[in-house]
Amino acid sequence: MPAVLGLNFHHDASVALIVDGRLFAAEEERWSGIKHHRQPRHRKDTLTAPTHALAWCLGAAGIHPEDIDAVWTPSMRPTPAAGWWLAEERDELAALLSSPLGEHLRLISHHTAHAMAGYLLSGIDHAAGLVIDAGGSSLGADFGPGRERITGYDLHPDRVDRIHQAMPIVIPGPVGPRRVHSSLGHFYRNLALRLIPPGDEPEGSMMALAALGHPDRYRDALRALIRFGTDGDVRIAHPWGSADTETPLITERRAWTTNGAAAASLTDRADLAAAVQEIFAQAVTHIARHLQRLTVASTLVFSSGCALNSHLNGHLAADAGFDNLFVAPAPHDAGTALGAALYAWHYQLGQPRLPVPTDAAWGPEPDPGSAFTTPTGYRALPRLGDQLVPVVAALLADHRIVGWVRGPMEFDPRALGHRSILAHPGHTDIRDRLNAIKQRASYRPFAPAVLSEYVSEWFMTTGDPFMNRVAQACHCRAERIAAVIHRDGTARLQTVANGHSGLRPLLEEFHRRTGLPLLLNTSLNRKGAPILRAAEQAVQTTAELGLDAVAVNDTLLLADRAPSPTMRGGCCSREANPIP
Repeated sequence: MPAVLGLNFHHDASVALIVDGRLFAAEEERWSGIKHHRQPRHRKDTLTAPTHALAWCLGAAGIHPEDIDAVWTPSMRPTPAAGWWLAEERDELAALLSSPLGEHLRLISHHTAHAMAGYLLSGIDHAAGLVIDAGGSSLGADFGPGRERITGYDLHPDRVDRIHQAMPIVIPGPVGPRRVHSSLGHFYRNLALRLIPPGDEPEGSMMALAALGHPDRYRDALRALIRFGTDGDVRIAHPWGSADTETPLITERRAWTTNGAAAASLTDRADLAAAVQEIFAQAVTHIARHLQRLTVASTLVFSSGCALNSHLNGHLAADAGFDNLFVAPAPHDAGTALGAALYAWHYQLGQPRLPVPTDAAWGPEPDPGSAFTTPTGYRALPRLGDQLVPVVAALLADHRIVGWVRGPMEFDPRALGHRSILAHPGHTDIRDRLNAIKQRASYRPFAPAVLSEYVSEWFMTTGDPFMNRVAQACHCRAERIAAVIHRDGTARLQTVANGHSGLRPLLEEFHRRTGLPLLLNTSLNRKGAPILRAAEQAVQTTAELGLDAVAVNDTLLLADRAPSPTMRGGCCSREANPIP
């Protein structure tokens, strides 16, 4: 029974374990409750070791450390000169080496782990791989000084060829260099921090804000910051490709700073966000076109934090000359543990590749119903069994907002139907109420989860099972699903195939009742906190947020203010006798 382990000690600390072809994976943040499982640098303690996730994976697989055949981890810290974070990795690796796992420990580059998390789950034999983020492993003598920033691969079942390695070249800017190596990941975040007030997620909020603006207003100013050369070359003016957020960005006599975002009008911020999104997409497409020429592949596998830009992903393949795009679940740094494990499974042990997933339900199940207490203001309807789905569908059809906690937890930064808040997609007042509940900016959109066989009837372009790309909604149907359509007519849709255990039956029942084959799906969490793991957490958060109901396993907690759904002959109907 072969067993391999992938570990990520960086932020988004995570573990992936493959045992006899079965995958277990989880992020440490779901236990610590700290998003990305990362603390500021001034803190002396550390949260980087994924100890709880490792213990769960081993326990769920029913094996011990001495049963592991291979252990791989991405290396992020090159030398003692790298600073404060090297000591943490050194101590964690030393502890690991003293255990049975240490006998098998090997290092893989950060970007290669990202690429493997996508390619080895894509089901494609030949693909181009693209990884773009703030920074990865040390490049070493083969590629010169510095760290991974942009990496291109030619990917085959029997080999992994790194064919493109680049760091955006720094071009003169308003101040002298504070950071030698630029990156597109830092560029996007740097600008987002100047546009999004503190308290909101910078990158995700800026991507949403861009749909409200017009890029032509600031296009010339942004194009002056990034230039494109031959062979996929990208040049970024300093300091906009760095972590320097102190230097003001001057446009139209306005100084954009991290302290002034709230003072700018929504229109001004949206216009600049639209220009940033446009030039960022052009830069990624420029690199991807170069990879297509080098590999002549028909599929692009895109991984890393920049691959979370779903608006870019919606048109990247077509713009870069590829037929297909594959973005795996968890393209952020947590996915490097998955990539490391998949690399060991296939390339080291010679095992067949895992099936292409339609879901990312690789984590722990919620606690049993007896593990939580019914909060004040709610009543419990326990042991509903087969009646749960029709009951919840009736609530959703009646425009109630329902938490949904069922099945193994997602290994993904986005809820995919196992730790979700669900709602009717038909009216914008639902979107507005949810944005208020989750304390998000009012322009932030919500994603639809759609029965896969109906996607083409409602959308003109495709989505994927992991909410990694936007799709254009059919104009004639957009008004019927206004709660999940963004201002530009797009939606970041999740396709739900037959293999999805968490949402499929509920979507089918909701479709039968309403004629709508989709639901609004967003993560069940508090503002600034990770998606919730355990039943007790979900119940407490449901009460704090004021949701109308939450389903945990086969128990439904219903708010006293919400009218009871009714049942007749095992199916719900609003005319029958109410549930007691």
